[in-house]
Amino acid sequence: QVQLVESGGGLVQAGGSLTLSCASSGISFSINDIGWYRQAAGKQRELVARISSGGSTNYADSMEGRFTLSRDNAKNTVYLQMDHLKPEDTAVYYCVAAHSWLRFKEGFWGQGTQVTVSS
Repeated sequence: QVQLVESGGGLVQAGGSLTLSCASSGISFSINDIGWYRQAAGKQRELVARISSGGSTNYADSMEGRFTLSRDNAKNTVYLQMDHLKPEDTAVYYCVAAHSWLRFKEGFWGQGTQVTVSS
């Protein structure tokens, strides 16, 4: 059974930091691309960042320089370090795994973790 479990969300003041984790089981983690999406209330889900099986990262423009994505294949876990958080970063954050980032929509999704940034 495939499982992706996000953790690390919470309430933080603007300018603060959070680190989200995405722990997986039931998949060959090291050969999967991993992505983080977020969905704010009343808005569409958007891609935040992604990391390839080889460790290459890509960030949405508004996150570049503030968010850092890394993976630990030995622990089957991906980490999203979020710094200089803004109220507009408030959303439910989801991780997803797929053999290719082009197939994220059909991939394995976690249940999400809430991030709330207060002003």
